[in-house]
Amino acid sequence: MTNTNTIYEKIRQFYDQSSGLWEQVWGEHMHHGYYGRSGSYKVNRRQAQIDLIEELLYWGQVQSPQRILDVGCGIGGSTLYLAQKYNTEAVGITLSPIQAARAKERALEVKLDQKASFQVANALEMPFPDDSFDLVWSLESGEHMPDKAEFFRQCYRVLKPGGLFLCATWCHRPTNSLAGELTVGEQQHLDAIYRVYCLPYVMALPDYEAIAKDCGFRDIHSDDWSTAVAPFWDIVIDSALNPKVLADLFASGWSTVEAALALPLMSQGYKRGLVRFGVLSGRK
Repeated sequence: MTNTNTIYEKIRQFYDQSSGLWEQVWGEHMHHGYYGRSGSYKVNRRQAQIDLIEELLYWGQVQSPQRILDVGCGIGGSTLYLAQKYNTEAVGITLSPIQAARAKERALEVKLDQKASFQVANALEMPFPDDSFDLVWSLESGEHMPDKAEFFRQCYRVLKPGGLFLCATWCHRPTNSLAGELTVGEQQHLDAIYRVYCLPYVMALPDYEAIAKDCGFRDIHSDDWSTAVAPFWDIVIDSALNPKVLADLFASGWSTVEAALALPLMSQGYKRGLVRFGVLSGRK
């Protein structure tokens, strides 16, 4: 497995370099969109991203959280959305100093700086006491974690008793079915995705369920939303072909260009049933 310090540095550099472009071109939400269970809803990309947040909240039966932690907050898209929606305190953590600084700026811009705060922190060594939050939210950050079990343990630790953990993450197809273990070709496809998006590895959703159970989570629920989110990548590919976007891409550095060139890897991964989008909830 990749040396953890190396992967942390790669993730930080990747988001330090690419977040400005992502915000400029695609907005503050750095995650998939939701296009209905069948993936057939025709909505604009930004609305689809809001719909993903709302669908996840509805699916997780989120009521009225008093204190929220957004693990892997990016430039604060979800953090600010949740703070405003529930009129409550939300804390976001990211490995990227540039993301954290921009999230703070955005909180000021939308007058949520009294409710939303951001800091640079490692999700595997969270700087919070036990029993600190009643909602721990992780929207597409689990795939970056070099130790998935420790990630879940930390989320469990900082949750208040009765609190809810809500996670959406990139997965690969289950291997406990007739399809069996990943083929050499499938592993090569995943390895190419890992390289450009700075991912140590991803797991199948049943493996995440097993970890959640081992951590002590109860009322564990999971679902596969791959069909609902898969259209997102073709839409992003189309928007990336805009001449102005292409010019900005090249100005952002080679790692950002490489990530853009690799967009079809994700689209193809969904089409072949290899890349999956898993959601999981559990209570402490």
